[in-house]
Amino acid sequence: MGAAQDRSKPAGTPSGGSAPHDVGRVGAGDSAPVDYLLHLADNALVLGQRNAEWCGHGPILEEDLALANHALDHLGQARLLYQHAARCINAEPAQAQRFAHLQGARADGALTEDSLAYFRATHEFRNFTLLELPHHGPLAGPARADRDFATTTVRNVLYAALMNLWWERLQASADPQLAAIAAKSLKEVRYHLSHAGDWLVRLGDGTDESRARAQAALDHLMPHTQEFWTGDEAESAAVANGTGVALAELKPAWDALLDEVLAEATLRRPADGGYVTQGKRGLHSEHMGFLLAEMQSLAREHPQAVW
Repeated sequence: MGAAQDRSKPAGTPSGGSAPHDVGRVGAGDSAPVDYLLHLADNALVLGQRNAEWCGHGPILEEDLALANHALDHLGQARLLYQHAARCINAEPAQAQRFAHLQGARADGALTEDSLAYFRATHEFRNFTLLELPHHGPLAGPARADRDFATTTVRNVLYAALMNLWWERLQASADPQLAAIAAKSLKEVRYHLSHAGDWLVRLGDGTDESRARAQAALDHLMPHTQEFWTGDEAESAAVANGTGVALAELKPAWDALLDEVLAEATLRRPADGGYVTQGKRGLHSEHMGFLLAEMQSLAREHPQAVW
């Protein structure tokens, strides 16, 4: 996969970074910036892929099915967002040229949702680093460990709390397509937060071992949430044209949601601090390449296949 990534990398792009480009309004009407749509779509796709890894491995049958259904919710959100982004890209010559290197899964020469999901390289993805991490504590990229349900649960709580607030605000987006996606997605993530929150309480207020695992997962993952509140060019452009939200404005409400769940789970909230990850700027952990290699391998082997 590394070779494929090198071929698609624009000239002059630093390793792990992204080339400068226009992230302002694209397409017809009041469309959100392409990179803003891709950030939302990549978040949903990557977390959907991670949660799908529990299919057949859940701690109980009911939870096996629940996580699989949550993964499908995220994949459905990603599809809608990638379709919207592809239409915006195809409608704007400058953006079409920017993505011209993505030749797989095109339809009559036009970019599709599959082109964006399966044929972009690691540095082109804009998801939060939190979402690409494996289901266990800190280890090197190729290392293997048993799946830790507490890690999955904590991550789902942290992200679902954010998306409850984010989708709610995006219902008022000046981009009517994005507003419609937000209204649909909000119903799903409300359940995701309720479900993951219930499990976190069961783990935190359960046995000594379950509580220790939940606290360790929280200590490991919490620093990655600092990336939520760091702005970037796409967010600034979306706020400027009324299609997006400044996430820093959501932090007080997110803090309140999280503190309520942690108090019921009898878990200690870690202090803020440490390195701020930059996944939404294309700077990913060592785990992202392994995730994409598994997810994209079949499509890249048959780039023009019709399923």
